[in-house]
Amino acid sequence: MAIRVASILLWFTALGFGLPGLLAIRNLLTGREVPIVMGFPAYGGGPFDRWGPRASAVMVFVFVLVCALEGLAGWLLWGGHRSGAVLALALLPVGALCWWGFALPIPPLLAVVRTALVLLNWSDLR
Repeated sequence: MAIRVASILLWFTALGFGLPGLLAIRNLLTGREVPIVMGFPAYGGGPFDRWGPRASAVMVFVFVLVCALEGLAGWLLWGGHRSGAVLALALLPVGALCWWGFALPIPPLLAVVRTALVLLNWSDLR
């Protein structure tokens, strides 16, 4: 059950932050403001914001790729595959850079929980 919860947390991050990222890329490249999601600017206000819209759009694209790979990791974990756990752990450094650069407070909390669940239940994976 714990591995399935970790999978769901990966999917939540993948969908909840990856999909708005596509809107943010579009807005950044067309000179519009980043979208507001649940009252917060999506991918605005962090250190990457100082780099300008084009560079920020590239970094959002990197983060969208990380989110897509987290979705894949969640799918693999749901099936009990150790490769999903390895992928989720491998994505942490790049994800952490993006969380910092975009000043995202929620993904690090989800990452701590899902990482703990994966590591504590490593032996359940094949």
